[in-house]
Amino acid sequence: MKYLVVTGVFCAGLLSARLLDQAAAADPVPAAPIPTSPPANPNHAIDMAGYLKVAQEAAKHRESRRVTEDQFLRMAAEKGTIVLDARSKELFDLLHVNGAINLSFPNIDIESLKQTLPDKEARILIYCNNNFTDPAAPPGKGVAARAFPSKAPTASLNISTYIALYNYGYRNVYELGPLVDPKTTKLTLEPTAATR
Repeated sequence: MKYLVVTGVFCAGLLSARLLDQAAAADPVPAAPIPTSPPANPNHAIDMAGYLKVAQEAAKHRESRRVTEDQFLRMAAEKGTIVLDARSKELFDLLHVNGAINLSFPNIDIESLKQTLPDKEARILIYCNNNFTDPAAPPGKGVAARAFPSKAPTASLNISTYIALYNYGYRNVYELGPLVDPKTTKLTLEPTAATR
């Protein structure tokens, strides 16, 4: 009788384990939420959870603000519009959209934005390397290839710039959407005068 009870308990346990395995396979565990508890080494000046929240808001805001080449040209010609290039000064000086101003992404902060873009309501147009890189062109050939080196699509400077501007309260931002050939684009690309 003792062995019969032990066998029954063992079988019940085995059956429960198999049912749990089947339930887990049918209903996978959802992804863990972003932790909201303080990190082991707190630093109030770095907020990853806050950044991810703002990035999601900015992504939704950006959906209707990617413009065509013709729209970009028309908007850039309108009074009060600012064309912002957030690439490095070195790349900006090599080649940039005519009329653009340069505020390199690493230099975007509270003070630099107050000086460069004091009106948060002004319309701002942005573009980046990945708008002008022709994937069919041999890498490193010509000024355009050096001025607009390819970045991974998920590391596109447009994305970082859009999120940063949104984070600082700029909502009137539009982004050049397409990938255009520097040789045939309708946009005028020029070097900084000192580098000509």
